[in-house]
Amino acid sequence: MNTPVVLITGALSGIGRATAIAYAKEGVRIVVSGRREEAGNALAAELQAMGAQAEFVRADVRFEADVQNLVAKTVARFGRLDIAINNAGTEGRLGPITEQSVEDYENTFASNVLGTLLAVKHEVQVMQTQGSGSIVNLSSIAGKVGIAGASVYVASEHAIEGITKSAALEGAAIGIRVNAVAPGPVATDMLDRFVDSNEEAKARFLDSMPAKRAAEVDEIVQTILFIAGNKARYLTGQSIAVDGGYTAQ
Repeated sequence: MNTPVVLITGALSGIGRATAIAYAKEGVRIVVSGRREEAGNALAAELQAMGAQAEFVRADVRFEADVQNLVAKTVARFGRLDIAINNAGTEGRLGPITEQSVEDYENTFASNVLGTLLAVKHEVQVMQTQGSGSIVNLSSIAGKVGIAGASVYVASEHAIEGITKSAALEGAAIGIRVNAVAPGPVATDMLDRFVDSNEEAKARFLDSMPAKRAAEVDEIVQTILFIAGNKARYLTGQSIAVDGGYTAQ
């Protein structure tokens, strides 16, 4: 079998970056994407130094032309697209629902919902001509439960789960799998932003987790790699919560 071609959006930090490094260690051909040119080129060079065939393509998933160009350049460079990890997104501006604005909604939904929709659209267009492919969308426990003070973010994550299920149904008969990974709190900068860098608030939040801690980034990454890969080839339309038991309550 040919070496898989992997595309990762939102690859310049956190889970996306760690996933790119993990795939590079597996020797895949990889395209990483994000909005920061300098950081993206540096990541591509790091992956190349590990022995991976890697390339950075700048893209802002809020804009269809960027997404279309990203997927087209991936195929032009490597000839196909086997695995897509759609990680780009934002938590947006958090706070009570009474303080949310149209701008807050539009910014969060543009990155999280429109960005995921556009990525899946153009990835599926390539994969359906191949008759195969695996897509993993990054969701959140916020796509499964409500969280006070995060209404817009929660709504956007529920939408990602809906896109995932619908795309999976469209792709199942033609060899395309679409799943989601839904982390709970992860030890990244996003967790600090989510609690506004308040250590007491972070401690309370983590204490509400049955596991009493945040996930390590690699615990999320290994789940992504399994779900995306051939060992899970009958798994589609699912959202796997990696949350230390939180959504089991």
